[in-house]
Amino acid sequence: MVDGGRIPAIFAGLCDDAAVFPPGLAPLPDAVTAHDEHVSAWYAGLVGPLVVAATALDELADVLGDREVPLPVAVTLPGGPARLGGVLEAVAALPVKLDALEIAVPDGMGPDELLAALSGATAPVYVEIPRDDRRVPLLTALSGTGHRAKFRTGGVRADLYPGEAELAAAVRAAVGAGVPFKATAGLHHALRNTDPVTGFEQHGFLNLMLATDAVLTGDDAEAVLAERDGAVLAERLRALDPDRTAAVRAGFTSFGTCSITDPLTELAGLGLLEAPRGVA
Repeated sequence: MVDGGRIPAIFAGLCDDAAVFPPGLAPLPDAVTAHDEHVSAWYAGLVGPLVVAATALDELADVLGDREVPLPVAVTLPGGPARLGGVLEAVAALPVKLDALEIAVPDGMGPDELLAALSGATAPVYVEIPRDDRRVPLLTALSGTGHRAKFRTGGVRADLYPGEAELAAAVRAAVGAGVPFKATAGLHHALRNTDPVTGFEQHGFLNLMLATDAVLTGDDAEAVLAERDGAVLAERLRALDPDRTAAVRAGFTSFGTCSITDPLTELAGLGLLEAPRGVA
């Protein structure tokens, strides 16, 4: 799997750049500058779009000015699809490439109403799936539409982190419906861990990746989500053949991280990738 200076297929485009969101909270101008540096670095293949909130588009226009090379972005609409038309109009006037829309489901909005509201989308839509009994009906409705799912895997409180059973069930439901998904919030490390400051039990992005493989192959996804041994997870990743790798990434498309370099460093520490010679 390791090929110095190259990003293995299993990690291609895995890290969406959510630098402006907690806990990073980078100022937007700094985030744009850093993103440009990331996509010019040797690890550019690891990096997805810069994630920005719909409410930041006016500021983004000022930051980008008359930029010549379009900035790849994913735009979040936490209030739901009501502002979709305005967001698409604003994006069309910016020097950006709209890679994705991430849209929450307002309380009381059913699957049919949601799909109708998304009909004008001009980029892949990740629908933020609520952590309640709407999960399965929404995923069922998304099946075959080309839309995708977004799962929250953490936050600023312990109760925002789903347990292994809940997260495994969400992955099973998405895979069963044939709906690709991304994850956001709380995936601060490659491996399952206990945060030393907050005491929160945090999922690892490699655990989630391999839990997707476990669902696809009929293995125990909950046990994989609970695994804390990096050597065990690294070996499981190395054992994936190209077909299983493609299937895993077709299911688990990416995750949002406020630091691109932290996942890079942890993957290197596990021996899963390495910098080209002469690069620190």
